[in-house]
Amino acid sequence: MEPKLSPPLAHEHLKDILSNEEFVDILTTFPKERGIISSYSYQYQGFWHNPVHLHGIINFQKHYEPRENDIFLATAPKSGTTWLRAILYALINRKTYPPNDPNHPLLSKNSHSLIPPFELLKPSEYDSVCNSSDPSTRIFGTHCAFGSLPESITDIAKSSNRKIIYLCRDIKDTFISNFHFANKANLRPSPISLEDAFDLYCKGISAGGPIWNHILGYWKESLEKPDKVLFMRYEEMKSEPHFQLRRLAHFLGKPFSQEEENLCLVDQIISLCSFDVMSKLEVNKTGKGKQLISTGALFRKGVVGDWKNILTADMASRLDQITEEKFRGSGLSL
Repeated sequence: MEPKLSPPLAHEHLKDILSNEEFVDILTTFPKERGIISSYSYQYQGFWHNPVHLHGIINFQKHYEPRENDIFLATAPKSGTTWLRAILYALINRKTYPPNDPNHPLLSKNSHSLIPPFELLKPSEYDSVCNSSDPSTRIFGTHCAFGSLPESITDIAKSSNRKIIYLCRDIKDTFISNFHFANKANLRPSPISLEDAFDLYCKGISAGGPIWNHILGYWKESLEKPDKVLFMRYEEMKSEPHFQLRRLAHFLGKPFSQEEENLCLVDQIISLCSFDVMSKLEVNKTGKGKQLISTGALFRKGVVGDWKNILTADMASRLDQITEEKFRGSGLSL
């Protein structure tokens, strides 16, 4: 039976996914549960995905052909993805597009279109990704777990100069952002209640989840391969943006020169990519993404600790307890 997708996931330009009989047959073999952001999630390689993202992941595993310096920005959904994609794009392209350029691409394009998630690309589109002045470098976004990335990325002996940047966020804030996004993105036939979303999230049934396993996968790799995988925290990005931006630039082998420091380029990038600037741009209020999601759904508050205004004390305690249990012995705390 053809899986049921709620609009706009089943919109015309994505219907070809469901016309692929081989994929539909495979899909029926995966564990299936109700989803938070989409109607249903399917478990693949230990993680939960909506059918569109799952199709994209399987395609990428099969068809990705690496370039020497490809960069991957990985996040669990709603962990500061839109913000860090903007920062990364501005950082990599700062010579071509100075951050104070009135025609900077970030002023007219959403960061998700400038750094596309490979889950939403067709194999024929991989080579056309052009978001760096260096032809050996493409920047891809992803919500994919580390273990589901192609071996040419995860195998250090094969990965050459390819880099992975991972951003995570306090689990409670991540859940709240997922919940609000689910009811703004219009990927469900009807809204989901806070209680239902919370129950699924605690069970690990969330986009790219279980989130604890998602985070731990990249955390462990960052400890083993610190020159290949950079682990970043949303809260540290908020509290010390200058330090974290310089850290990111150094990791990518593109540190700021003294001349750039004198020109206050770090300040300019942080200002350009700030929530206040990005959220007020017309493209980020009325634009549409590949899944026809309004770009306005990608922006909410961008603050730390908003969970305190929404979660009950019992809910917060439950998430903290699960997080403590999952991370025990890893050296990681959020």
